[in-house]
Amino acid sequence: MIDWVNFTPWASLAGGVLIGLAAALFILLHGRVMGISGILGGVLHPVPGDTVWRFAFLIGVLTAPVLWSLVGALPEARIDADFATLVVAGLLVGVGTRLGSGCTSGHGVCGLARLSPRSLVATLAFMGSGFATVFVVRHLLA
Repeated sequence: MIDWVNFTPWASLAGGVLIGLAAALFILLHGRVMGISGILGGVLHPVPGDTVWRFAFLIGVLTAPVLWSLVGALPEARIDADFATLVVAGLLVGVGTRLGSGCTSGHGVCGLARLSPRSLVATLAFMGSGFATVFVVRHLLA
């Protein structure tokens, strides 16, 4: 059911356009896919001469909400799970990212834009898994 009071199609569209523009500029200027797992993985396993831009990117991702909070209010975050569930979910996302050779931003945004068959399969797999998980948790276990 859609929460029409808090439905924000224009803000969502603007965010999607900005993400797409950033991904396109990133691949045009750097020749690399803008996937967070690959960027972070390059920091954890550094290659000489390839870490400065990775740190700059990650710092930008982390400081963007802080800068936004100086201009306007951040949306309220609501998490309907306990700490153990969050830890298990985070570990499963990490394992899935490793098995799928990338994350949702790498496959879903950049890979699909490049018409990558591997990214199409990965995106269908993680979206299908998400749909199935929500159905099981909200309708079968509720």
